[in-house]
Amino acid sequence: MSDLLISAQDLRKQFRSGNEPVTVFDGLSLDLGRGESLALIGRSGSGKSTLLNVLCGLEWPDAGSLRILGESFEAQSRPLGRAETRWGELRRRRVGVVFQEANLMPALSLLDNVRLRSRLASRDEAPCRDWLERLGIGDLADRYPDQVSGGQRQRAALAMVFAMQPDLILADEPTGSLDRRTAEDVAEVLFNLQSRHGCGLILATHDTELADRCDRTLDLGHRQAR
Repeated sequence: MSDLLISAQDLRKQFRSGNEPVTVFDGLSLDLGRGESLALIGRSGSGKSTLLNVLCGLEWPDAGSLRILGESFEAQSRPLGRAETRWGELRRRRVGVVFQEANLMPALSLLDNVRLRSRLASRDEAPCRDWLERLGIGDLADRYPDQVSGGQRQRAALAMVFAMQPDLILADEPTGSLDRRTAEDVAEVLFNLQSRHGCGLILATHDTELADRCDRTLDLGHRQAR
């Protein structure tokens, strides 16, 4: 089995502003190996969130190619039919995505949200409550998303990703809505999970301390990896 989880070559992504195309990134290439972590940094609007969306199949590049977890996708073949199915299967079982806003089912308790995510990934549901405990919200397990704070919802969203034990985690400002102490605790759980399971991690962040914990950084504002 290859240790390379992601290989992206010459990605380009544009949006339209009125009649004018706006290039978010062009000629962007990156690789990520098993057990590696990469921080995406750069000013707001530099394309961090857009790149994460491309890497998890929620947006399609205008040019370039992407190989992720053994699946190949080309910009020329839009995600129709089988490609959409392949992306859906990757996100369901192997790619954990943490959005800036917690993506929880409002009709389910926090614990049932985590259990559902675990079930979809065909994982054991027994540790689900433990993940909430480890993230400091075990006492809120039976509450619904609208009964807890934004930071608590974000921790529940992280528990959902951890419970699926993915091969790859893509996280967009995973600690952005948390206070400093809680953010440090959550970062500790995140990097411990990555170390223990050997999964890959790409995170977009403005937090320099969080970025420094990663093996490498990619500055999308200046396109420099180090």
